[in-house]
Amino acid sequence: MRPQPARPEPGHPPRRDPAAREPLWRDLVGDVLRRERLAQERTLKDVADAARISMPYLSEVERGRKEASSEVLAAAAHALGLGLGDLLSLAHEELTRVTGHSRTLPGRGPAGTPHGGLCLAA
Repeated sequence: MRPQPARPEPGHPPRRDPAAREPLWRDLVGDVLRRERLAQERTLKDVADAARISMPYLSEVERGRKEASSEVLAAAAHALGLGLGDLLSLAHEELTRVTGHSRTLPGRGPAGTPHGGLCLAA
């Protein structure tokens, strides 16, 4: 028997499930890898060979069907001339674009630092 979804109390708006709106990380990373590969007009085989991973596995990663390890992601990124940080940054930009918002963590400033990028020197 499946649990019933919680019903909103009268006078309260229904709760939104944040996971329902946000894409999976593997989908974002896969989209970035595919977009970068196609922008370079490279084949799946070429990039898979350069990354030393199997072509079917890279295809699965690009389609968001596999949750790739950081080693595989780094290898695929390097095969495309990107660093792992570049890949993750592009995936973050895609997440921000898809969800329509970016937020700063509590206690963090706009630069993601505890003091909002402000440095004081004595």
